[in-house]
Amino acid sequence: MRTGLTKQEKTTDIWFDEKDPLIHIRTHNTDLKRRLAAYAGQHPGECRQTDADPETGCMEFDIAKRRFSFRLTVPYSEERRRAASEAAKANASNLTRSVI
Repeated sequence: MRTGLTKQEKTTDIWFDEKDPLIHIRTHNTDLKRRLAAYAGQHPGECRQTDADPETGCMEFDIAKRRFSFRLTVPYSEERRRAASEAAKANASNLTRSVI
């Protein structure tokens, strides 16, 4: 979708405080908008779309705080990265298939 906004202007804002049981999300991110819209459709008691701006492509959602999480991942060590690379190379032949 062409909105006239630069990538820097296409932001995702997440607001919450300790008192309110809801998290407010305002995003231009297409994947996040799709995921939140699908979740809101399946679980309207936990998440709902509150606003949409077709001009900028922005959507806003409220989601129950207990249903939202942040996942922090530890960076791979060089040893773990090397082992994963070797395992992928060893199994690469299993991923190829002939086209008939």
